[in-house]
Amino acid sequence: MSWKTAYRSFYYANAEEPDDIVLDPETTALLVIDIQNTYLEPKDTPEETARWQPFYERMRKTVIPNTARLIDECRKRKVEVIFARIACLKPDGRDRSLSQKKPGFNYLLLPKELPEGQVVPELEPHTDEIVITKTTDSALTGTNLRLILHNMGIKDVICCGIFTDQCVSSTVRSLADESFGVVVVDDCGAAATDELHRRELEIINMIYCHVASLEEVLTFFK
Repeated sequence: MSWKTAYRSFYYANAEEPDDIVLDPETTALLVIDIQNTYLEPKDTPEETARWQPFYERMRKTVIPNTARLIDECRKRKVEVIFARIACLKPDGRDRSLSQKKPGFNYLLLPKELPEGQVVPELEPHTDEIVITKTTDSALTGTNLRLILHNMGIKDVICCGIFTDQCVSSTVRSLADESFGVVVVDDCGAAATDELHRRELEIINMIYCHVASLEEVLTFFK
C-alpha cells in the first residue's frame, strides 16, 4: 500500500488519492524533533524500564538508523536540516510552558546545557545546522522557527522524531496552520507505543500533512 492510500482515518477513508508530492531541495527543510538523550535513558524503576522496552527497541533499530539516513540524504541534496530539542533557559525551568510543568510523563526539567537534553550522538548536528531550543511542544510556538523558515524561503517541511502524538503532532499542526506543506516520515518517528504512533498518523494525515515511509519520501525530490 502506498502513502496515497495508507494511514487513512474515518474522514478520508473514501477520499480521492492526493497528487504526487514534488519537493524542491531549495525550498524544503528537514525538521528532526526531540530525538534527545533523555528519552533513551532507563526509567526510575526496572518495571517501568521494561514497560518502555518496545519504544527503546524501535528507537535503536528503526528510528535512529532511518533518521540518520534521512539526514544524510537531505544533506546530499542540499536540503536545510534543522533540529528541535526540548530545553529550558532557566535552571529552575520557570520559563517552560505549562505542558512541561505538569506532573507525570510530560514533566521535563532540562536546562539547556545538560547532556540529557542534547541530540543523540548518532544524529549530531553539523556546526552550520540550526538547533531550535523550545520550551513548548510545538517547535513553532514560542520560538523563531517560523521566521527562520520564511527567511530561508522554505515552503515544505519534512518532519520526523518523537513523540508522534505529542511534539511531532503539535509541530505539524502549527506548520499546517502557517501554510507550509508538511510530510511526516512514518519510520523515522515513534510514540510510546506503536498503536499510539499509528493512530496519531491516521489523525493528522491528509488534513495537516501527508504521511509516507522513508523510501517513499526519497522519491519526492525533483
